[in-house]
Amino acid sequence: MSKNYDYSELKQSVLFIAKKAFDEGLMAGTSGNMSIFCREQQTIVITPSSYDYRIMEEKDIVVINMDGTIVEGHLNPSSEWRMHAEIYREVERVNAIVHTHSPYATSFAVVHKEIPVILIEMLPFLNGSIEVSPYAMPGSAEVGRNAVPILKRKNACLMANHGVVAAGESIDRAYLAAVYTEDTAKIYHMALSVGTPVELSYQEP
Repeated sequence: MSKNYDYSELKQSVLFIAKKAFDEGLMAGTSGNMSIFCREQQTIVITPSSYDYRIMEEKDIVVINMDGTIVEGHLNPSSEWRMHAEIYREVERVNAIVHTHSPYATSFAVVHKEIPVILIEMLPFLNGSIEVSPYAMPGSAEVGRNAVPILKRKNACLMANHGVVAAGESIDRAYLAAVYTEDTAKIYHMALSVGTPVELSYQEP
C-alpha cells in the first residue's frame, strides 16, 4: 500500500523543520531528529542518521515501516526511530515528533529537574509544566516508552540525560512545542540565577 504513496510533500516538511531547528540552535552537529507519521500507511517519514543538516536534501529523508524497514531512501533512518515508533503507537493524537538537544532545556534534563509553569505560554503550547522522563539508552524503544505517559498529557518532555522530545498533531505544532520548551528553559535558568521564580497557579491536565 505504501509503495505507491507520494511522500514528497511530507519529506519537504520534515526537511524544512529539521533545517530550521538546526539554524535556530536547537541541536548541534548531527544530533536531533524529526518525523511525520502516516497513520493510514503505517509509515514514518524521518531524518537520516548522522547526516549534516546543512547539506541535507529532500532525497535524504527516509521513509520506514513501523519495524524500521526502509520503504524509501538511500540512507539509514535516525538511530532514534524506535523512540518515534513507540510514541506513534501509544499516543493516538501525535502525528509528528521533533527531538532536539537544545542546550537550556537539556541542562534541566541532565539534572532531572522539572520546569514548573512560570509563563502563561506554557499552558496553550506545552499543556503545563515540562516533566522529565526516566533515562533509557539512546536508540532503544524504551526511550519512547518512558516518554509516552508524559506525552499523553503534555506536548513535550525532557528526557533524562538526553534532550527534548516534542510532539503534536502536525510537525509545525511539534516544532512550536520544542521552541517553547527551550525558551521556557532559558528564562527559568536565568530566573533561578537572580532569585526564586514564582510559579503560576493552574490546573494539571
